Amino acid sequence: MSDPVSNPIRPTVEPPTGSAHDRVYRALRTRIMHGEIAPGEALTLRGIGREFDVSMTPARESVRRLVAEGALFLSSSGRVSTPELTNERIEELAALRALIEVELASRALPRAHIALIDRLQSINSNVAEMISKRDAVGYIRTNLEFHRTLYLRAQAPAMLAMAETVWLQLGPTMRALYGRLRRTEPPQNHKLIIAALKAGDEPGLRLAVRSDVTQGLRMLAG
Repeated sequence: MSDPVSNPIRPTVEPPTGSAHDRVYRALRTRIMHGEIAPGEALTLRGIGREFDVSMTPARESVRRLVAEGALFLSSSGRVSTPELTNERIEELAALRALIEVELASRALPRAHIALIDRLQSINSNVAEMISKRDAVGYIRTNLEFHRTLYLRAQAPAMLAMAETVWLQLGPTMRALYGRLRRTEPPQNHKLIIAALKAGDEPGLRLAVRSDVTQGLRMLAG
C-alpha cells in the first residue's frame, strides 16, 4: 500500500543529513530519466526508505522534489507513481524538445571542436552496442549522453536544465517507445548531427536534431 506523501509520518530514526536526501533524490531521478521505472509504477516512502537505508524524511523530500519536476505523480489519495502520459502530453513534450534542443545544438555549433565530434562518434558506438544487446535502459542512457555531451558545448546551463526536466518527465515513456520501435541500428539522425557539426552546417544541424528528438515520440503519440 502506498504511503501518502502529504501525511505526517514520524521518522523512526534521527533525520539524516541533507546529503542523504540528495543521494536518494539523485538516484531516483536517474532511474526515472533512464526508463528503469515503468509508466504508472507505484513507489512507497517505506520502500524507498528501506532500499536506501534512510528515514522517512529524505524519502518524502526526494519524492516531493520529483513530483514538482513532473517525474512522479501524486494522486489525491496519496499514491505516488511515475506518470502515464496522454498523447497530448507526449506531443507537448516533443514540441518542447524540438524548441529547446535545437537551440542548444545551434549554440553549441561554434564550439564544436574535433574532440567533441570524436566523443560523439564514440558515444554513438555505445548506442549501437546497447541496441544490439536489446538493452532498453542502456540505450536511453547512452542516447541522452549523446545529446547532453553536445549541449554542454552551448554553455547555456539554464536551457540545458530545462531540457533535462523534459527528459525526466519522458523517461518511463521512452522505455515504452523503445519496445515499440524495436530498433536494430543507431538512430540515423545521430549520423546526420555529426555530419552537420563537421561541416559547420547550422540548418542541417537544426533539422537533424529536431527530427531526432521528435520522430519517435510523435509515432508513440500517434
